[in-house]
Amino acid sequence: MKKYTVLAFGIAKDILGGRQCEIELPGNTVAALRTALVGRYPALAGLRSLMIAVNSEYAEDGVLLEERDEIALIPPVSGG
Repeated sequence: MKKYTVLAFGIAKDILGGRQCEIELPGNTVAALRTALVGRYPALAGLRSLMIAVNSEYAEDGVLLEERDEIALIPPVSGG
């Protein structure tokens, strides 16, 4: 298993209980990361949309992760 550091912003930070978390994954895709995060933090599943960025670019579920990647959770935002 590989260990990844995930940065969180907005409401995702509140759900995780801090600005970042470390998570070990049996796989190395964004989809595996999303599944593991929702398993650990079920409230993430309730977000209307939750984007995952890898190295400052939005990532699709099939993107492969490396332990050194910068991974960020980008929750839905509202503006006015």
